[in-house]
Amino acid sequence: MTTYLNRPALDQWPDLVPVQPGLRTTVSAAVARRLFLAGIGRFPVTVHLEGRILGTGGPEMTIHRPDEFFDRLGRGLLIGFGEAYLTGAWEADDLGGFLSVLAADMPTLVPPALQKLRALAVRRPPSHEKSTRANSQRNIAHHYDLSNDLFELFLDPGLSYSAGLFATEAVRAGDHTLMAAPEPGGDLRNAQTRKIERLLDRTEVGPGSRVLEIGTGWGELAIHAANRGATVHTITLSTEQKALAEHRIAEAGLSDRVTVELLDYRELVTNGSPHLGAYDAVLSVEMIEAVGYDFWDDYFRILDQVLAPGGRVGIQAITMRHDRMLATRNTYTWINKYIFPGGFLPSVDVIDRITRRHTTLRIADRLSFGSHYAETLRQWDERFLAARAQVLALGFDETFVRMWHFYLDYSRAGFGSGYIDVNQIVLDRGEPA
Repeated sequence: MTTYLNRPALDQWPDLVPVQPGLRTTVSAAVARRLFLAGIGRFPVTVHLEGRILGTGGPEMTIHRPDEFFDRLGRGLLIGFGEAYLTGAWEADDLGGFLSVLAADMPTLVPPALQKLRALAVRRPPSHEKSTRANSQRNIAHHYDLSNDLFELFLDPGLSYSAGLFATEAVRAGDHTLMAAPEPGGDLRNAQTRKIERLLDRTEVGPGSRVLEIGTGWGELAIHAANRGATVHTITLSTEQKALAEHRIAEAGLSDRVTVELLDYRELVTNGSPHLGAYDAVLSVEMIEAVGYDFWDDYFRILDQVLAPGGRVGIQAITMRHDRMLATRNTYTWINKYIFPGGFLPSVDVIDRITRRHTTLRIADRLSFGSHYAETLRQWDERFLAARAQVLALGFDETFVRMWHFYLDYSRAGFGSGYIDVNQIVLDRGEPA
């Protein structure tokens, strides 16, 4: 097992300073230790702690610095759990496998009797990260403006930073279609192309289509749409993504068909806007997660307002179960703090309810393929770790490498366990399918 020995540079990672001692830390650490020891024993994992082996057997975790681990867990809960990994207080050779076991039983990790105290224990999202017009570009820049070179190290050649759709069997599951889990090692570039082409097919994008894309990424969807003969207006809040997307679009010879604009989606419906009713297809791939719980009503109203008669909306969204969404909507998470400030995942139910209540849009088609995201993330993580030297050469440090590895495997565990899902959802103004 590789032990992480170099402590984080605290001038760069001030939140990773040692937990302040005191009565509160002592009590919370003692409670965290008791709950951890009581809970982990029933999990199919192997935990090495102070000369003991806990769990029923499975992916291994070694707690190198127990006092620090329980101090951070007690004071920071799941944020503290992740921060203890960043500092090297604990380690797991198969991090994704270990986290997957925990994620599979995530709703029951805390005993039911203590669930009622959740609101008192967890942190609420800070107001300066709420996805308002004033904050949104800063939130996006925190992640997407890190470095285009960084993302090129682990994404597929098309630079799609969202779930790929591998070639597996599709089965009907109630009111939607479910994709069977893919085998490991499928071609990621083909999976990303398949994802994009399916969304374009379902929204009937073709020659002469007027397309709006909310969330440009690095331009891959816009390029595919333009290659079908569509005219594309794509908007983003990332200056880094805009620059590279425009370069890629120009290289593809499509600058006359694609316009990339630095614009908040809310600016689409200002007074006298030329965008009202202007688009035959409105597309957005994994952007709704950055909108924020408080703004979903506005987001879908705007989609409705800019869609032309007879048009279709196609979104790809990371989702969670409705009950978990309600239980966690005011929770500040490790992902919020370190990766996606202001982000929050909707449920399919809330999308259906909001669109029925506030728009003329109705869900017409839904494809669920969460297991495909797990495989996408597995491949990203494998590529990222293989490119560790290049990541460091870009100016990032070992703590960043550790953070990114945790983020990718933490996310993979969520999809692999079914705790979260990803859906392509098509909305139109007809009756639901």
